[in-house]
Amino acid sequence: MGAFKVDIDENRSAWTDDKPPYRPAPALASTIEVDVAIIGGGFTGVSTALHLTRRFPERRIALLEAKQLANGASGRNGGMVLNWINGVEHDDPARARRIYDVTRSGIDLIEETISRHRLPVGFRRDGCLEVFTDAARAAAAARQAEWLQSAGVPIRFLDSAELASTLKIGGAAGALFDPHAGQLDGVAYLRALKPVLSNHGVTIFEDTPVLSVREGATCLLTTPGGSVRAKAIVLGTNAYTPALGYFTSGLLPLHSHVISTEPLPLARWAELGWRGVAGFSDDLDRIAYASLTRTGRLTFGGGSNASYGYQYGGRTTWSGPADTGFAAVEARMRRYLPGAADVRVASRWTGPVAVTLSRVCTMGVRGEHKNVYFALGYSGHGITLANLAGRVLTDIYSGDDAQWKDLPFYQQRLLWIPPDPLRWMGYQAYTAMTGRSPRRSL
Repeated sequence: MGAFKVDIDENRSAWTDDKPPYRPAPALASTIEVDVAIIGGGFTGVSTALHLTRRFPERRIALLEAKQLANGASGRNGGMVLNWINGVEHDDPARARRIYDVTRSGIDLIEETISRHRLPVGFRRDGCLEVFTDAARAAAAARQAEWLQSAGVPIRFLDSAELASTLKIGGAAGALFDPHAGQLDGVAYLRALKPVLSNHGVTIFEDTPVLSVREGATCLLTTPGGSVRAKAIVLGTNAYTPALGYFTSGLLPLHSHVISTEPLPLARWAELGWRGVAGFSDDLDRIAYASLTRTGRLTFGGGSNASYGYQYGGRTTWSGPADTGFAAVEARMRRYLPGAADVRVASRWTGPVAVTLSRVCTMGVRGEHKNVYFALGYSGHGITLANLAGRVLTDIYSGDDAQWKDLPFYQQRLLWIPPDPLRWMGYQAYTAMTGRSPRRSL
């Protein structure tokens, strides 16, 4: 096992490494009035601010982040930018093509934003793999690839020999290759967008947690140093949303343990068996995932029950020891990537993912005055869907949302999850007995 260089108490994402010193925006220290107040400085909040200010440059928009931009899952993920909507089966050709095209447009939005503003951001789009560890599932995947291609979806099956020429994964029987997926450095992306938003008139407050929300024709947000009166609010808080009193029975804040290696030259990774692909995930329920940055740092997460955890009460800050979880993640990484047996693990961290029981996310508007907008529950596909959410919520806000109404996430009603202590007991018992995470189809 490699030696860790960071203290577990620090719990710092490797995406914050190799970055210049960050200066957060001042905290809110007064009472302000705005047209739209966005709560959360991750992908959802920032993308919504970006699309709103483009569409409505005259509107007063404020973004309030409890800590710093990209503090949550947007800066603590595995970096994979994926197509599809988790929890949605591909059983109809037209529907499969529609969903793929929509999520691909979300990745296009990220790429277009980077290009338009010339953002100095680590981004690669040379494809991702879904690896199959069982021969029968691999054969089924090969048939699925043929079906998807007939529907106009450019997914290709790689048999074990072809896969080995791209990525050497222990125990792999084949893989599906998506050429339009990729990887994004979320911390760099969101920090680079900060001056873009400011130049467009968005006021950003960091170190400004919203303590309470009072709905009305004008909503009132209370913070430690001030308050915000807003004609509309956006919940861009994902796993942290239940703390504000919203979606308490529909979201499971599930903690994912992640590790990252020391950076190696890409030529060295090629020698170790990783060539020309951004990342991969496996076909197991307790999904393992990995991606490789352009700077040669491998990020790896998941792979077993120990790699994930639910904290009683839905707490979003990990407390207690996590060494068992990190050891399980590292063991899975070295099992899948035997060529990297001597590559040192340099960082490890934990972050909460907002999981729904069906795994399908939701985007929409609610409240008596229809002025509380939300997008959350991405269940592992957050980089693409949360960035797409900015456009979706802007269209809903403007009343021009017809193009989204046929999609599974539009105003999706989340399945009920019992409260604690039943939630905690049920999660522990189910995962221990099955090795799987609780799930129910819509």
